[in-house]
Amino acid sequence: MRGLARREFCLVLLRRMADTRPDLVTDALRRLGASRAEAHAAHTRWQSLQHAARSPRGVALRSAVLGPPDGRDERRIGDVALVARQWALPLWPHLRWETLSGAGRADAPDGPVLHEQLVRAPGSPVPAATGGLRVWEHVVADVASLPGAVGVDPGVTTRWEVHLPDGRRARFVWGLLQQVDTGPRG
Repeated sequence: MRGLARREFCLVLLRRMADTRPDLVTDALRRLGASRAEAHAAHTRWQSLQHAARSPRGVALRSAVLGPPDGRDERRIGDVALVARQWALPLWPHLRWETLSGAGRADAPDGPVLHEQLVRAPGSPVPAATGGLRVWEHVVADVASLPGAVGVDPGVTTRWEVHLPDGRRARFVWGLLQQVDTGPRG
């Protein structure tokens, strides 16, 4: 897609992460060789593509920007058939961008995106989440799999929380751990 590719898509994801971790976003921009203005332009371009009448929709838009998926997997959650597609991103080599969409019909094979977030890549060197949670390395599934962990939807598409039995709250943006808070839940 003109003006956007995997590097620029990382800039789009960083836009929401800057709300909670501007320090890590500043470092990530430097690693990508990008300015804040370039990140803003990528985000603006992404938003215009999502709302333009002639732009592809759903999975087709992600494929137009990110290229063909690096992996595709059919899954079932209860009675629902889903297709998971994953793309490697240059900023997080140990993760993959994953979209979940309906399995679709022959006339709509790429359907709408039902969920999307960063997930663990196969063979990732990041150790399992145990007592020590790693910001910008662990993903929702890592922390949610801990004994007694409870996932909490804060009602914002890009965000997720996992409450742990010891009172800690792990906060995620686009599926990637941003911070771990202690104290009263609120």
